[in-house]
Amino acid sequence: MCLNESNLSHPWWYNFKYLAVGIVFGVVFVKAEIISWFRIQEMFRLQSFHMYGVIGTAVVVGAISVFLIKKFKVKTIHGEEITFTDKKFNMGQIYGGLIFGLGWAVTGACPGPLFAQLGTGVLAISVVILSSIAGTWVYGKFRDKLPH
Repeated sequence: MCLNESNLSHPWWYNFKYLAVGIVFGVVFVKAEIISWFRIQEMFRLQSFHMYGVIGTAVVVGAISVFLIKKFKVKTIHGEEITFTDKKFNMGQIYGGLIFGLGWAVTGACPGPLFAQLGTGVLAISVVILSSIAGTWVYGKFRDKLPH
């Protein structure tokens, strides 16, 4: 159940702000070499700190952001309250994490950088993007039947 789902409706062109943020995010991914297959292989072989530093920095920034949102009761740009709910642990999270990591190791990319890789001209990644979309659709179709 998604509790932060907004009920506001906006014209379609409101989505351009997400496109702009995505483009900036993609440029940062390319410049930081986060989408580099070499860097990802380096990480899984424990040969470099580069990707662990990036991921660790993202975790720290995320934790500080959540803390500040809760402390100052920050609202969305449309004035809606931001709420956080505790997650209950289950084995599905372990299995999902293993499948996610396996997919990351095999393809050399997690979902975020896929579009940045496509933007750099790696057209073969479109197979991975389509596979990710299909996997998301399959999960949505069978979500109620999976262990949660």
